[in-house]
Order: sequence, then C-alpha cells, then structure tokens
Amino acid sequence: MMANLVEQLQAKKIVAIIRGISYEQGDPTAQALLDGGVHFLEVTLNTDGALKMISEMNEKYGDKLSIGAGTVLNLDMAKDAVAAGSKYIVSPNLDEAVIDYGVSKGIEVWPGTLTPTEIVRAYEMGASAVKVFPIGSMGDDYLKNIRGPLPHIPMMVTGGITIDNMNHYFSQGAIAAGLGGNLVNKSLIQQGKYNEITKLAKQYIDKAQEG
Repeated sequence: MMANLVEQLQAKKIVAIIRGISYEQGDPTAQALLDGGVHFLEVTLNTDGALKMISEMNEKYGDKLSIGAGTVLNLDMAKDAVAAGSKYIVSPNLDEAVIDYGVSKGIEVWPGTLTPTEIVRAYEMGASAVKVFPIGSMGDDYLKNIRGPLPHIPMMVTGGITIDNMNHYFSQGAIAAGLGGNLVNKSLIQQGKYNEITKLAKQYIDKAQEG
C-alpha cells in the first residue's frame, strides 16, 4: 500500500496545499482543485478547522482525492491527523517520533529535509519519500547535486515552486512538487473565484505532465 501511494504521487506529480483559508472555504476549494485535475490534497494543521476539513473531505472526496495533513510538527499532531483520516503526513521538519508513528500505522510520512544527513536519516527511519524544503532558497542545481549520491531516495520539492520552475526540478529527479499559494491562491478563494482555482490547477497539471 505504501509504495503504491508514492507511485501515484510520482504519476500525478502535484500536491496542492491548503493553508490559511477558512473552514467554510475548504470544501469549494477541494472541489475546484479536483475539477482541475488535482489528485493529492494536503491540508496544513495550522489552518482553522483543519482536522474537521480533512475528515469531511475524506468522506466526500476520498475515492477521488488522496487527502493528507501538512505542517505536522510532533507526535500529538500526527495522532490527530491519522484519527481524522489523513492518508499521509507531511512535515516541514524531520521528527523521528512522527515517522515511527506513521510506520506503525501504515501511514505515509513525507518529512521536511534539506541536508543529505537528514534525507538519509528520514529514509532509514521508514519515510517512503522526503520533502526537500525550502527548495526555492537553495539554488538551481541543489536537487541535482543532492540526488547524485542519493538517487534511490524519492524526493518531492516544496517552497517557492512556480509554473515556470516546476519542470526544472522534475528534470533533476523530483518525483513531485508541493504547491501552496501559487496554486491554492487565497486572494482568489476569498473572492469566491473558484473557477479560477480550477483553471490554475489545470495549467499546473498540464505543465507537470510535460516535465
């Protein structure tokens, strides 16, 4: 099951990240992203009503969307995320207790890592993929250089990903990209322009499939 989710991630390439919108905006945002072709949806736990969003989205969209929890900083948050039905856990940091818990529950954990030491440690602990974050601050060839000695570890990238640089990271071996505000645009959501979110999603999905 776990390898299967990473294979799906590699095929779909994009994780849409919902952060900092209201609970009421969650459902129409999920629908808009789904309509645009998004398959992976991450709701960060520092979003109001995040656990309720995850639970309700799983009930409504669970057969079409793989819904996970983001910004999972510690074991208690991981337990809450799994209890809400998260299919995977994403962190900005490497917390070994979170990885241990995910492995024990058969839940994917994709921790935030940056250095070769962190990447290898996370993978050895049982993370099926790692999130290289914040990739946008690290220079154009950072991922290529990291992947040189570590080609066996699946890496996704997050932080500063745009429609213009996304395929650059795919060409360097990233299996997927996490996209927050550049895709899940809070201004558009606050204006109720969910059709624009769908259009953005389609643009990113189409671009990703070129990469």
